[in-house]
Amino acid sequence: MQVEVSGSAVISLLVDNESGALARIVELFSGRGYNIQSLTVAPVDEHGQTSRVNIVTTGTQSSIRQVKTQLERLVPVSRVVNLTAEGPYVAREMALVKVVSSGEPRTEALRIAQAFRARAVDTTASSFVFELTGSTDKLDSFIELMRPLGLVEVSRTGVASICRGPQTIQNF
Repeated sequence: MQVEVSGSAVISLLVDNESGALARIVELFSGRGYNIQSLTVAPVDEHGQTSRVNIVTTGTQSSIRQVKTQLERLVPVSRVVNLTAEGPYVAREMALVKVVSSGEPRTEALRIAQAFRARAVDTTASSFVFELTGSTDKLDSFIELMRPLGLVEVSRTGVASICRGPQTIQNF
C-alpha cells in the first residue's frame, strides 16, 4: 500500500464578484475539514465584476484534487487552477512588521531589515514598522529574526500568485 504525502498547494480561482461568493468558497473548505493557510481576494477586471481568489491549503494530492473539483461546481466560480500542480508560478506576500526596541537591538533590527530589503515605512524614537515583500519563507525568516529584537505586531496580506510566462489562468 502506497502512502500519500501531504503538501501545500496554491489554488487560484476566478469568481463572479457578488455577495456571498467568498462565503460559499470558505464554507466548502470548512464543511469538509480542509484548512486555509492563506486567502487573498481582489477584483481583477476593469468593471469590478470578476475577482481573483488565491488560496493556500494543505493536503494529499488526492484531497487537493477533490477540493479543486468541488470548487469548480460552485456557482460563482468560473475558473479553478491548482498552480502548484500545473506548472511554474510566482507567489509573493507582503507583511508589515512592528518592532519596539532601543539601543543595540534597534540597530540590529535595522541591519537585518536592510539585509532582507525591508523598508521602514514608519519610524519613531522607540519603534519601526517594516514593509517586506517576498516568498512566505522569506517573511517567516524575517519575522523569526525580529522576535528577540522587540517584535510586537505583524500584519500579512496572504499569498498573491500568478502563472509564469505567457500562460494565464484563463488558458487552463
